[in-house]
Amino acid sequence: MFEKITPEEAGISSAYVKKFIKKIEARGAIMHSLLLVRHGKIFAEHYWAPFTADSLQRMYSQTKSYTAMALGLLRSEGKLSFNDKISDHFPEKINGEIPEHLKNLTVEDMLKMSTAGGPTKWFDCGNPDRTNHYFHGREYTHAPDTYWKYDSAGSQVLANLAEKLSGMKLLDYLKSKLFNKMGTFQSARMLMCANGDAWGDSALLCTTRDMASGGQLLMQGGKWNGEQLLDADFIKVATSKLVNNRTNWTRHCLDAEGYGYQIWRAPGNGFAFVGMGDQLTICLPDKDFMFVCTADHQAPADAGEKPVRTMLINALYDFIVDNLGDKPLPEDKSAYADYTAACAKLELACIKGEEDSPLREKINGVTYECESNVMGWTRFRFDFNDERGGELHYTNAQGDKVIPFGVNHNVYGYFPELGYSNEYGSVPTTDGFMYKDAVNLAWLDDNKLILEIKIIDTYLGTASGVFGFNGDYMAAHFEKAAEAFLNEYQGEFCGKAVK
Repeated sequence: MFEKITPEEAGISSAYVKKFIKKIEARGAIMHSLLLVRHGKIFAEHYWAPFTADSLQRMYSQTKSYTAMALGLLRSEGKLSFNDKISDHFPEKINGEIPEHLKNLTVEDMLKMSTAGGPTKWFDCGNPDRTNHYFHGREYTHAPDTYWKYDSAGSQVLANLAEKLSGMKLLDYLKSKLFNKMGTFQSARMLMCANGDAWGDSALLCTTRDMASGGQLLMQGGKWNGEQLLDADFIKVATSKLVNNRTNWTRHCLDAEGYGYQIWRAPGNGFAFVGMGDQLTICLPDKDFMFVCTADHQAPADAGEKPVRTMLINALYDFIVDNLGDKPLPEDKSAYADYTAACAKLELACIKGEEDSPLREKINGVTYECESNVMGWTRFRFDFNDERGGELHYTNAQGDKVIPFGVNHNVYGYFPELGYSNEYGSVPTTDGFMYKDAVNLAWLDDNKLILEIKIIDTYLGTASGVFGFNGDYMAAHFEKAAEAFLNEYQGEFCGKAVK
């Protein structure tokens, strides 16, 4: 799909690409993948192990931008107008009367996230039909098209609308109209809501190159291999600043540049698809440049993704965008070799501490009984194989659990907690399904350690626990950063060694 070239051929020194990657790693970015594209050609492509070019990544809210594309296609087919009222399309989803503001809400209002106000959170609302819940699961409404406010639930209603009007599953429709002709998104899939609707606001899974093809399609005005696949006028409007999305004095790169049809504006007269945790596709048509990445910056729980996103995007503009020349640079074998060597063995980030600690021998194999606690742990022990790794054994409400870990490096396996959602959001699994994980332990000082668990599956998240020891006594504090799971892995407990 994309030809590969050197940074110099793209008009930038390889040294800047190296500096960019090393800077974001040094500042705490937890990257999964990264693409830099100029004139439709890739000049940097990297994956942090265990992720590869074939890995399907959860796009989270980037999915919304593809839902908007589906509606653009349906409008071109004459199956809807953006002036249509949403409620008129879903009489079967409405039980009795709904507020006047909801009756007046249009497709365009919803595309612009200038809605009448979103409903309560759907994960734990008890209603498997999110569209029905949108019309009824709220305490108040306000007039649409008054101000911008992020409304993910509204995006899900748009996905439901696309499926109803097309008569197809959302991804199947997009494949039939766009992706099969482009030769991309062939391995992609989409998770479903509890009632079987496509989870169209959050759950597209695809490769990093798939993401790049979506951005490139819009950069090319909807054309692919000379064929007009998506209406150029729709793209022009969808990627423009239709509403001001500033909501407070804080400015975080993509939060206040403006908003189109489920597409963000980006600094430098650009536009972006944005997913939670920093699944990003940033397109700058004036420079014919695109940046694509996947990551998980949901943690830390008290700060969220915004500080890391700000750092990431600032570094992108400082090192890459601001140094893109108008013409190719002369070949620089030395700089290119230095860059490729420095970035040849990238691996998923982890917390690192001392190489070893006297605490290891003190707690190795010692069982601690826990006082009654919110996490439900009754006992645990650390079994170290050597200074390089070991296993955490613990007992909770589900029984005995084991988590292998590496010291100062990740060990990859399966997180042992059962019942988390898989293909259907908010639906507990009962077949023994477990998420893939990456686990590491780091020594904080002579009596403390931290265990970090990253979920790296169709759902992304992090749980981290700090354990402190004083003689026979211990205390632990767990935090989690994940949407609608890992709830059992947050809280505090204390315990005592079993003699």
